[in-house]
Amino acid sequence: MSSGGTAVLADIGGTNTRVALSEGGKLIEGSVTRYRNAENDGIGAVLKHYLAEKGTKVDAACVAVAGPVRDGAGRLTNIDWEIDRPTLAEATGAETISVLNDLQAQGHALGHIADDCLTEILPGQPASPQAARLVVGIGTGMNAAPVFRLGDRTLVPPSEAGHVAIPVQTDDEMRLLRYIERKHQGPSVEHILSGRGFERVYAWLCDEDGTGEPLEAQQIMEAVQAGTDERALRAIEVFVRMMGRVCSNLALTTLPFGGIYLIGGVARHFGPYLTTGAFEQAFTDRGRFAEFMTQFPVSLVTDDYAALTGCACHLSELP
Repeated sequence: MSSGGTAVLADIGGTNTRVALSEGGKLIEGSVTRYRNAENDGIGAVLKHYLAEKGTKVDAACVAVAGPVRDGAGRLTNIDWEIDRPTLAEATGAETISVLNDLQAQGHALGHIADDCLTEILPGQPASPQAARLVVGIGTGMNAAPVFRLGDRTLVPPSEAGHVAIPVQTDDEMRLLRYIERKHQGPSVEHILSGRGFERVYAWLCDEDGTGEPLEAQQIMEAVQAGTDERALRAIEVFVRMMGRVCSNLALTTLPFGGIYLIGGVARHFGPYLTTGAFEQAFTDRGRFAEFMTQFPVSLVTDDYAALTGCACHLSELP
């Protein structure tokens, strides 16, 4: 596919799947169609329907899966779909097939996202085009993956970073950890940095205050907009600080001098609060390494189709 060709791409989420066409490594404008997973029998049926509607034959197919991928097969946690190379080949007739984790696809998109779809959170310092990058996804779940450039090829190793232990540096964070531990065995970062995680933070603050009832994430954000709930603002600060804490640890693990890129629906909802100081304070709270942390640029990605773009870019680099 490195010389071009037509490809069908799919971004398979827990609820919806978006499908598109690409030519020569670039999305074809206007080709994106959304399908509800519950209304379809599997990715094979979705791709067959899409290609029949478009009347298109393709040379390659690449799908991004919101779940673990191993040996060319992906697994979603809430629907029983077969997502593997044989299924994709049968559905599309393509000779070149690839299955990526959704964070891997997002990583392949870095460097191909329009400037108006990037919001600067921290400026960082200039770096080599070959410098490592890091993509951090916060949505229904949480994950992160490093992005490396090796010559003219992009390498994005798979990861399940959302399931590492919660980092704590303050008494408040330790009490939050203990609160989650009472309700969930093996508390992980995803228990905080996710849509439901935000609800847990608010519920913990209710527990701390000895008053109030837990709310859903949308209700908490509505209370913030209405200015009717001081606890909701505190929940946002706790959440944003944990984002900074986790990104700081990941940065020291992978040294992404090329930048950290925050993606996902939940990350985007918190965009206005990422520049208020709490994120930066937690991100640089590394003692003698505080100044070292200022080297890493941090951006928020607001491109809905970044995973599809990443699939196209990945195919274009294959021999």
